Amino acid sequence: MHQLFKSLTGLTIVAVLGSMTGASQYARAQEPQAGQQTSQKKVKDQGEYDLYNAVVKETDPNKKLSLLNTWKEKYPNTDFKQERLTILMLTYQALGQPAKVLETAKELLTLEPKDVQALFFTTALTTTLQNPSPADLDAGEKAANGLLNAQKPASTKEEDWQKAKKDFDALAHKTLGWIAMMRKEPEKAEQEFVESLKINPNAGEVSYWLGGEILKQKKPERQSEALFHFARAAAYDGPGALTPAGRQQVQSYLEKAYNSYHGQDPTGLNELKTQAKSSAFPPPGFKIKTANEIAIEKENEFRQSNPALAMWMNLKKELTGPEGQQFFEGKMKGAEVPGGAGGVQKFKGKLVDAKPAVRSKELVVALADPNVPEVTLKLDSPLAGKPQLGTDVEFSGVPSAFSKDPFMVTFDVEKSKVDVKVEAPAPARRPAARKRSKG
Repeated sequence: MHQLFKSLTGLTIVAVLGSMTGASQYARAQEPQAGQQTSQKKVKDQGEYDLYNAVVKETDPNKKLSLLNTWKEKYPNTDFKQERLTILMLTYQALGQPAKVLETAKELLTLEPKDVQALFFTTALTTTLQNPSPADLDAGEKAANGLLNAQKPASTKEEDWQKAKKDFDALAHKTLGWIAMMRKEPEKAEQEFVESLKINPNAGEVSYWLGGEILKQKKPERQSEALFHFARAAAYDGPGALTPAGRQQVQSYLEKAYNSYHGQDPTGLNELKTQAKSSAFPPPGFKIKTANEIAIEKENEFRQSNPALAMWMNLKKELTGPEGQQFFEGKMKGAEVPGGAGGVQKFKGKLVDAKPAVRSKELVVALADPNVPEVTLKLDSPLAGKPQLGTDVEFSGVPSAFSKDPFMVTFDVEKSKVDVKVEAPAPARRPAARKRSKG
């Protein structure tokens, strides 16, 4: 933007000096005769010429401003009012007084609505206003549209104009987007910001605003786009980027928004920032998965890789819920579980305890956590040996009892439906034979 200001200043001075060439001939100029018509601008007298000359030569902006004020006081109705306002506008710019620049630019536009410099400054400075009034927004909108339709000044080279016009168009769309944002018109603001970024993709502030306007439309399917634009504003650090402090603020916001939407994923966030840093727009089909979508995918993967445990976890979720006892009585008690439901023939767990230790009729099994017992199996007949604790158990059976705290489900199980590793019982020792006494 600074370079654009500099280029505009140079073009403006050339235009002003060109339009005032008649003033340098003042001493030789003849007053028009009565009834004679003339369209050439002329200074009123030697005093105005001297003031003009002093203004042009002065390099100190404070002294130049004083001379301009004197010129205005002594010659309020000068033929060169437009030129004087242009120099005044640039002087305020040099003094770092944007409010005065904007005020002067608006005054200049009342004299010449197509003045490129005035259109530019009005357009550029509108977005810096705090609490803009409806009139401010209207003036900025009119100037931005005027800048989009601006014509090349006669004194400007075609190649210089083409470069400047591209910058003007990007600025105009940015300002129109900002005005729509102030008016709470997010769809229109989005359209203008997109047009601005198409012309000048290296505008971190516009990317940040664009992300916000997409969010305001409250369309869940577009959350990924918004996060991309926030990532662009946070990651891009080239010409036109936000300040380091500004990028850090966006980064903090991005982290919270991304983690809330997607879940904690530092690697994914860094990949997003890397992608956004290289482009102002997301690629076609771009999407960031939501935390819920990721959870569903993981659950589906879990179901496919371990369907029996997945079924048990669903049952346990119901049993530990507020209606757990009712669920057990109505859905589980007396029914074969799993019984082939969902393609699952048997549950699989770890043997925690067996009673009695040999020829057991009661097995305690852990399913979800190998160290936490959740199921008690009551067998219809004892096992043939000693079950080995800590080994796998597979079973199906009929739930007969349920305790919520401590959690335990009791199954009545046919021995034939239990698969467990059993040590064969040691052979019984025969008593030693008695020696026969000799009679």
